[in-house]
Amino acid sequence: MALSRKTRGLIVAALALACIGGGFWCWKLYEGRKPQGLVLYGNVDIRQVDLGFRVGGRIESVLVDEGDTVDAGQPLARLDADILRQQRDQAAARVAGQKADLARLERGYRTEEVAQARAQVAGARAVAENAAINLHRVTSMRQSNAISQKELDNARAADREAAARLRSNEDQLDMLLSGYREEDVLAQRAAVEAAEAELRRADIELADGVLHAPQKGVILTRAREAGAIVQPGQTVYTLTLTEPVWLRAYVDEPNLGRIKPGMAVRVAVDAAPGKTFPGTVGFISPTAEFTPKTVETREVRTALVYRLRVRAEDPENVMRQGMPVTIFVDAPTP
Repeated sequence: MALSRKTRGLIVAALALACIGGGFWCWKLYEGRKPQGLVLYGNVDIRQVDLGFRVGGRIESVLVDEGDTVDAGQPLARLDADILRQQRDQAAARVAGQKADLARLERGYRTEEVAQARAQVAGARAVAENAAINLHRVTSMRQSNAISQKELDNARAADREAAARLRSNEDQLDMLLSGYREEDVLAQRAAVEAAEAELRRADIELADGVLHAPQKGVILTRAREAGAIVQPGQTVYTLTLTEPVWLRAYVDEPNLGRIKPGMAVRVAVDAAPGKTFPGTVGFISPTAEFTPKTVETREVRTALVYRLRVRAEDPENVMRQGMPVTIFVDAPTP
């Protein structure tokens, strides 16, 4: 049966629409399967440090003010160091005294003392020899009854006394020649080490009289002024660390497998429109938590997420504490 021209036109139009519709759905299917970049949201989490002296005292001078940029090791404030310097000098004097005592023990007794002991030994030996000769003579005389028994007993006693005095003087000489006891020397060495440790501590406390910046950053607050008396650990400055810049973000469980420590990301902030900054994923929490109020929406209010930290580069110094950020993972630059 022959079709009219109008019917054939309708059939052709229907076939064309079917082809167009099929192509559209194929394209939608391809787009659905095409991997999409992951976008995360978070906040700048710049760290702060409360700085104070490790020793107490009166602040002599404050060298920086709020808003100043400081470098690592830069002096920030100084204490009046008169007392600390005096304590250090006292510790140094104690070290010198203990070392002098140790040198005396290690050298042994003086030569004058040794010479005196030798002379005493020589005198005692002479007395002992004379007592021995006298005992021999008295013994012979007693055998011939020329003297009494009492005189013999006195001679024997004098001989024993002289011999004992000689041994005592010889022992004294040996002690002087051998020097001081090893235990005394070791004890004095320990005393020297203790004094040196006190000196090192005094040096550390004197050095702690100057407060230095631990890292590069910006002074957020100056809590004390010159002339104030501070205790050890009392806050003098609050320092905001500008390097590195850390970002706090959250990823839901379905996308957790797409994030790995060390992965490169791009970071965008509202303060620098059209720009992104490089970053690196540094930490992923091993435990899940509920989405914090700072980033929650109606859709994810009760969703469990995993916290992650991103280390970002901020060469233009535009990131500030709490600033919202957008993190792109495997996504084209917006």
